[in-house]
Amino acid sequence: MKTRLSAILIFLGPALFIMTVFIIIPIVLSLLISVTDFNVYAIFDWKNAEFVGFKNFIDLFSDVIFWKALFNTFYALVVALPLTIIFSLLFALLLNRSATHFKSFFRLSLYLPSITNTVAIAVVWAWLLNPRYGLLNWFLGLFGIAGQNWLSDPKWAMPSIIALVVWKAIGPNMLLFLAGLQNIPDFLYEAAELDGANRWKQFLHVTVPSLRPQLLFVSVMLVIGYLQLFEEPYMLTKGGPLNSTISIVLYLYRQGFYQFNFGYASAVAVVLFGIILTLTAIQMRLRKYQE
Repeated sequence: MKTRLSAILIFLGPALFIMTVFIIIPIVLSLLISVTDFNVYAIFDWKNAEFVGFKNFIDLFSDVIFWKALFNTFYALVVALPLTIIFSLLFALLLNRSATHFKSFFRLSLYLPSITNTVAIAVVWAWLLNPRYGLLNWFLGLFGIAGQNWLSDPKWAMPSIIALVVWKAIGPNMLLFLAGLQNIPDFLYEAAELDGANRWKQFLHVTVPSLRPQLLFVSVMLVIGYLQLFEEPYMLTKGGPLNSTISIVLYLYRQGFYQFNFGYASAVAVVLFGIILTLTAIQMRLRKYQE
């Protein structure tokens, strides 16, 4: 028994250590710091941090910019989540067809944005969306369509960032769907075809139910990822214009590393953690209900 327990600890020990150091301890510290006025002076001496109770949370929920950041984050989530799933599944279906040529090329092309450095992508994207010299406005001009100030107009800045994050997220999720499609037995489609089901009905009643595990995993990971939207608005717009692209994490970053108000920033992190935990639990509950 002791030998078995020792073996378990040997294999689980490194993972538990990493999880404790990089996940559990930061969460606990964030909870503790969120109820203090922890600032840059308290970094060197914790005695400079005073307990303030729920003041940070009260100030947070009365801050107009916080609500703007929360709205922008959920706006990006609601728009980007279905678009990412639809396009990822669409490309997976196309690549799963036996008649599709150059499959490896298209898989690499679609997956490449997800592993490319965000700074490099932001530079290219900023050039594409440049109002004077950008490729997109030049292309629209060929059809007599007036170009836009994509990143400088509050109306278009957030949709432009959403387009970028969707484009980046298609590749890895497409591969997950593709793996799921290749594991669906052919006899299910043959049986559906014998019953008179057309391609659309086969997709609804065979493909989609067979991809439920992938759909659940992809949706959970995308929700977590889009709620932590940061790099794209930070690199392209810094949250502007007029806070039209500020996200929760970018708002947190400003409070923590621009204003050095770490207690307040930790309160933002706690709220974000609660939102992510709640939405993930709802998704898992819906999954069990469907089963």
